[in-house]
Amino acid sequence: MSETNKNHDCHVTSKLNECESYPHHPHVSLGKVISKIPVVLAELKLQLNLDATIHFPEPVLEIKDIKKQVKLTQCRLLLPSNKLFVKGFVRKNIQYASPCNDIDQSSSCSISSDLHSYTVDIPFDCVTEIKKYCSLPVMPQVNNRQEFDFLVSKSLPSGYPERDELLTSDLSQYHQESSQYYNELPFCELISSKIIEWDEAVDRLPLPNSAPLGEGYFTTMEEKMVLDLCIKVLQQQQVCISSRHHEDDCD
Repeated sequence: MSETNKNHDCHVTSKLNECESYPHHPHVSLGKVISKIPVVLAELKLQLNLDATIHFPEPVLEIKDIKKQVKLTQCRLLLPSNKLFVKGFVRKNIQYASPCNDIDQSSSCSISSDLHSYTVDIPFDCVTEIKKYCSLPVMPQVNNRQEFDFLVSKSLPSGYPERDELLTSDLSQYHQESSQYYNELPFCELISSKIIEWDEAVDRLPLPNSAPLGEGYFTTMEEKMVLDLCIKVLQQQQVCISSRHHEDDCD
C-alpha cells in the first residue's frame, strides 16, 4: 500500500480540552449618547373570529390530531391614521383516519383504516386603531417640490411704445427645488397566539352494511375559530441615552 493510501485510511481523533477565559472590558461611551434603536410604539391584543369550511379529498372516519401554526403576511401601521392592518393565515395540519379501499368492506366488529394528513390554510385579515401609544411614532415627513422662475425682459414688437418692455418669465427654462424624506417604516413582531376552535362534520353518513354501531364517515367539516394575537409594533428611532457610570462599574 502506498503512503498516499495509508493517509486516506487514517482515522482522525480529537480530544476536548479545557481552555482559560478572562474578562474583557469593551469600550463604553459614557455621558449622553445618541443611538438608533427599535422603540416599542404599542403592544396590542387582537381577537379575530373565523369561520371556514374544509373539504377533505377522501372519506374521514375520525380526526386524530390537529396541529396549528399562525403566520402573519402583513402588519402595517398606516401613519398618521393610526390604523393597523393585519393579514395572515392559520396553517392547519389535520391527521385523520380514512377507510381502507372501499367503505363497503366493513364488518360488524371492525373497520380497516389508514392514517392520513391534510394541510390547509385558513386566511384572516382585520384592521384596528391604535388608541394609546407606549411611545409616540415619528410621523413621516412629506416630500415637497417647488418651481421657481427668473424675470426676463424682452423688447416689444412694433405697435407698442418704444420705451416699454415685456417683463415675464422665460418659457424655455425650467427651475425646481425638490426634497425627499426616507422615513422609518413601523414594523411588527408576533408575540403570542391562542386559538379556540370548534370543528364539526356537516355531511356525516353511517357506514353501509354491517358496520359497528355509530360508525360513519364525512368529507366536509365546518370550523369556527377564535384567534387571539399579541402583536408588538416598533419603529427605528434616534434616542438619547444618558450614562453616569464609570468604567469600573462595568466590571
